[in-house]
Amino acid sequence: MRIKYTSHLLFRMKIRNIPEELPEEIFRRSQERYYDCLTKHYVAILRIDYEGKVRDMAVTYDLKENETELVTVHPIKPYQKHGRVSSGRWRKYGE
Repeated sequence: MRIKYTSHLLFRMKIRNIPEELPEEIFRRSQERYYDCLTKHYVAILRIDYEGKVRDMAVTYDLKENETELVTVHPIKPYQKHGRVSSGRWRKYGE
């Protein structure tokens, strides 16, 4: 499947100093996936080294007919993930 980076993702990568290959790596290697009922996007989370620390990173994406469109990428704190899952905003996907 083809991976496409949106202009928003490229902008966020630039301001957050995220290496070019990292969003695709998070998407491909992630075993933790959710559907965000509020934004209608999918979310992949991977624990990975970023800026000298091992932390959870989230990639938000959309599934299109012949491609996956990566929308944004950012570090995510455990309480953020827990809150979104426990509130029902994020639902497990792909298990």
